[in-house]
Amino acid sequence: MSRAIEVRYIEESDYADWMLALRKGFMRPPLCTERDATEAPAILEIEPARTQGAFDDGRCVATFRTMPRELTVPGGGTVPADAVTNVSVTATHRRRGLLSAMMANGLAAAKERGDAVSILIAAEYPIYGRFGYGPATWVTDWTVEIPRARLGLPQLPDGARVDLVDGAEIRKVGPELHERTRRLTPGAINRTDGFWKQYTGEALLPWNSWTEPFHAVYRNATGQVDGLLTYSVADVWDAKLPQCTVTVRKLIATSPEAEGALWRYAMSVDWVVSLDSGSRAPDDLLPLLLGDPRAARITSHADFMWLRMLDVPAALEARGYAGTGELVLEVRDADGYADGRWRLTASPEGAQVLATTAEPDLTLDVGELGALYLGDESAVRLAALGRVEERRPGAAARADALLRTPRRPWCPDIF
Repeated sequence: MSRAIEVRYIEESDYADWMLALRKGFMRPPLCTERDATEAPAILEIEPARTQGAFDDGRCVATFRTMPRELTVPGGGTVPADAVTNVSVTATHRRRGLLSAMMANGLAAAKERGDAVSILIAAEYPIYGRFGYGPATWVTDWTVEIPRARLGLPQLPDGARVDLVDGAEIRKVGPELHERTRRLTPGAINRTDGFWKQYTGEALLPWNSWTEPFHAVYRNATGQVDGLLTYSVADVWDAKLPQCTVTVRKLIATSPEAEGALWRYAMSVDWVVSLDSGSRAPDDLLPLLLGDPRAARITSHADFMWLRMLDVPAALEARGYAGTGELVLEVRDADGYADGRWRLTASPEGAQVLATTAEPDLTLDVGELGALYLGDESAVRLAALGRVEERRPGAAARADALLRTPRRPWCPDIF
């Protein structure tokens, strides 16, 4: 008879075993030193009350953790989000229901806390749909061949400038800039103090090496920081000719002027012949800033942040709507959190969502509602795929008119 595996929330005494299981699950060297177990939990902001493990005869064989986050929604509002991370199952213990058990515990706890949604970044596409998640944001990476880009001379608005700064300055100006930026970016999440310490090398995980990056900020004519760029440079030469590549780690900005200025700066650095954009929104400005947009080649395009609805009224009432209309949504949720019929009455002034017994306009699973929520996916497209059932003619088009956004949502951060 096989041993029973215990799924439970961890204690501080479990840190070393839990992190060792996490490293094994993510195919990293299977080692957790005393220093790792002492220093890493504080840097990672691990809360035992939000961290689960599965234990087989006392040994951790699966991991699961959540973090409290605020998610920006269309219109600039926010909702409380349960951010799922560090999900792993050791290869010897797959297909035993361990992830399902930890996920059930996590979703129940998030619902009890009052989180409107749960979010995660899926390592593999097929896993999380069965738990009610849908892909809510996507990312695209570009490589730019700078000699072909036909940039022209960099120009800044009168009084504006780009300055190189150090990590200490980023820790001062970055948090306020990000708060302004994320309110303009549906799909963005808040950043903690721990994020900024890791981002600038002040707090390093024991097993990670660190190479100091370059930081540049864009200041407008009043001196206010409206953009931030962090990048590294691969110093490569061939036959005394520079073949250097700029790799963008982060670029955030509160205005198109700041964003364009930082991209042009990055591509005008001496000796640089190519730029790797890092993960950007699929409709990023970058390619169309170039005189020849074909110089920007897509190197990756994939789903990124997945979203699961936990409180339909709270989530739909929190976001903004450009138009006026009404929809009755029949949401199927096997776990019951979002299940039911919901009447959405929306306008630019606000929205109301109430349970109803009226005949539905659309019937859909909770994961499809997650894909539609931030405005990225099209109900018309999902209906064509058979993933949304149109119960009234034209209902999918009416849903798109209410839910879709002018720019695609984007989550700038891995969590």
